[in-house]
Amino acid sequence: MNKISQRQLFFLLGCVAPVGKLVILPARLAANAGGDLWIPALFHVLVQSAVIFCVLLLAKRGKSFYELLADTFGQIIAKILSVLFALFLLYAALLPLLEQQIFVRGVFYDTLPSLAAFSPFFLFSAYLCAKPLASFGRVWDILGPMAIVSFAGILVFSATNADYLAVLPVGSAGLKGIAGSTALSFSWFFDSALLIPLLGKIEYKRGAAWKGTLCYLAGGFAVLLFLVTFFGIFEGTAGNQLFAFTKTSKYYSAITALGRIDYVFIFALALVMAFYSALPLQGSIDCVLQAFGKKRYLPTLLSIGVNLLFFGFTVFFDFRFNLAMEFISQKLFWIFPVFTVLLPPLCLLLRRKRHESA
Repeated sequence: MNKISQRQLFFLLGCVAPVGKLVILPARLAANAGGDLWIPALFHVLVQSAVIFCVLLLAKRGKSFYELLADTFGQIIAKILSVLFALFLLYAALLPLLEQQIFVRGVFYDTLPSLAAFSPFFLFSAYLCAKPLASFGRVWDILGPMAIVSFAGILVFSATNADYLAVLPVGSAGLKGIAGSTALSFSWFFDSALLIPLLGKIEYKRGAAWKGTLCYLAGGFAVLLFLVTFFGIFEGTAGNQLFAFTKTSKYYSAITALGRIDYVFIFALALVMAFYSALPLQGSIDCVLQAFGKKRYLPTLLSIGVNLLFFGFTVFFDFRFNLAMEFISQKLFWIFPVFTVLLPPLCLLLRRKRHESA
């Protein structure tokens, strides 16, 4: 069985996961918290880092999520809980996919119908979801360095035009603004849940828990730096600037003479985001396969079914992104902390079989 190496896991946590926070989230935070947009993000980064540490401690046991549940509750309850968690991952996947749809339509194919522009993603996603989840560690080996170079390039292009003092004074949004922004941004910070399907597939080595946590913290602080840079460029209009990482770099002085050379970095980050957006779908399918066995055609059938379902969602929510975002991130935001903040630490209480604890 393929195992995800420690290096590949660190690339996922520190380089791939942060990319999903660079598109819509900066504008949402700026619209609700102004210059304090980095405070809710800091809260989530710290909380997720602590939870990720707990999940990686679970990885030390070498058992899958289903196996841990079955050892404690028995197979029937374990199957039910695995399916319930798989449904949560599908729910968590909806907003990133819709976000990517409007990103592709708005940045790359603004004159092409949105369905024609984004439909090929589901062929790509169906292929990924039919593959074993652990086999994509090699992909993260490629995406990790790509994300680092691309993010650094965009940040260098952006920093020269940013007024970093624009975020002062700290706390100007007030407790209500900061708390409200924290609540609505839960739907972008569910990385701890993405690790749970990887349990049993990680090649755990000594110190992996705290090293992985440090990698996630490094990626999280890179996002905070981008948020401050983003607000330092746009200030009062930051709340209206969707697709944030495609806009901050376009004011770099050399772009006037050379054209949008920053699009090299934007295309690279878009590729990283495509893999990241498919990850909750992969994780959901893997949870079901853990519970019911990897029968011959089951991975393919589940992959086709899930991707057809989400293709239907993109058709239904075409040009209704704000409706979906309000429903997920405001009305039902509380679902995310249940599965991404409370559940993973509780899994540490799952008992081991007696012969394992010896």
